[in-house]
Amino acid sequence: MSELAVDASVAVKWLLPEVHGDAALRVLERHAPLVAPDLLFAEVGNVLWKRARRREASMQEARATLTALVKLPLHVYPSRSLIYLALEIADRAGRSVYDSVYVALAVLRRCQLVTADRRLYDALRRGPFSASLLWVAEVE
Repeated sequence: MSELAVDASVAVKWLLPEVHGDAALRVLERHAPLVAPDLLFAEVGNVLWKRARRREASMQEARATLTALVKLPLHVYPSRSLIYLALEIADRAGRSVYDSVYVALAVLRRCQLVTADRRLYDALRRGPFSASLLWVAEVE
């Protein structure tokens, strides 16, 4: 089974009840190798911090959720190795460098990026990076 890159929008749905959560869990259940940039941990951490600030979760729950994330079977790549390609992708696609780091990983690994980020998906699905993109609900 070929590997898949995942972004924070998918990883959050593994850990918290959200729309498309079942679809995100199918990504894990496929038992395909999963890859992600190290940026994923900071982005998921930020989501958890925001929930704690809004009193939707405690900091203890946020830490426990991060622990669960760290234990997931992800092959993690340093953003440093992706940043130049991410900058080029951001410039070509009009997306943030943050989003483009995930796309850069998929391009370099010659796999697809699974995303639940509708804005990212819609912005890239018809351009030169469309072959590197997969909407979370399309994962079988």
